[in-house]
Amino acid sequence: MADGASVALAACSGYDAAVAPVWAALDASGWKPGRGAAILVKPNLLRAVPLACTHPAVVAAACAWLLDQGARVRVADSPGFGTAAGVAQAVGLVDALRPLGLTVSALGNPVPVPLSRGGHWGVSRLALESDGVLSLPKVKAHAMMRLSLSVKNLFGCVCGVRKAWAHTRQGGSPDDFTHALLDVYKALPPVTALADGVIAMHVTGPSGGQPFPLGLVAASGSAPALDAALGALLGARPSDVPLWAEMLRQGLPGTDSLVYPLEPPGNFHATGFILPAALDDISFRPHRLALSLIRRVIRACRGA
Repeated sequence: MADGASVALAACSGYDAAVAPVWAALDASGWKPGRGAAILVKPNLLRAVPLACTHPAVVAAACAWLLDQGARVRVADSPGFGTAAGVAQAVGLVDALRPLGLTVSALGNPVPVPLSRGGHWGVSRLALESDGVLSLPKVKAHAMMRLSLSVKNLFGCVCGVRKAWAHTRQGGSPDDFTHALLDVYKALPPVTALADGVIAMHVTGPSGGQPFPLGLVAASGSAPALDAALGALLGARPSDVPLWAEMLRQGLPGTDSLVYPLEPPGNFHATGFILPAALDDISFRPHRLALSLIRRVIRACRGA
């Protein structure tokens, strides 16, 4: 096989048929977690909007594959809106994981991770102390980063309201925010990626976009490689996507040479997939940060 990072693309006609393509993609990704390895499965549970979240069928299929490998699996996230348990219940993930004996946890217990441009972000100890992380993003457009894929999905490892504070501090500069996201990626244990592109989201995001039937799942032992492959498949250029451009600039492995052990990108058609023409300011103004804090206090008082 030619040198390069493997990105396994598998056609998936619908979520009711997700198990076989997810297992095929993970089998071909080149990643084997090892028996007894503690793997954090990190889906995108942004908020209680099903289209904005990784579909439960994809998450459950990935967890079943990991359990079959003998891994110890924890499923967790720190949603931007609501709680991990609440969002998981609302989108059907709790029910999907029940037959596997798995539940959904919150990514809490923050540990300061220094940022290359100053400051730090509080990243969950569970994520940092796992043997590996399986990032399970939803393939979607993003008004702030143009595309949200597996590396952007790792922002959910920043705990709770600290994400709002991160937006306030670094969000005024897409360049600073991009560097901080990559600092988190580098601080984590090895990150593998499995993307839910069965029904993607386009036009805008991270929520409020429109469904796009892309019909694929994709897996790679390299999160940057998967993001580069999907960016190209969706018709973007590195200069269009801040994270992709910076990963190339930093020479992260897997961003410049790819091989496809299953289906080639040309088998999938993304004509009509719309990316935001301009990027929005990604900062949270002080009033938005205060509002986020108030909402979290109210939810805590209600036992949410």
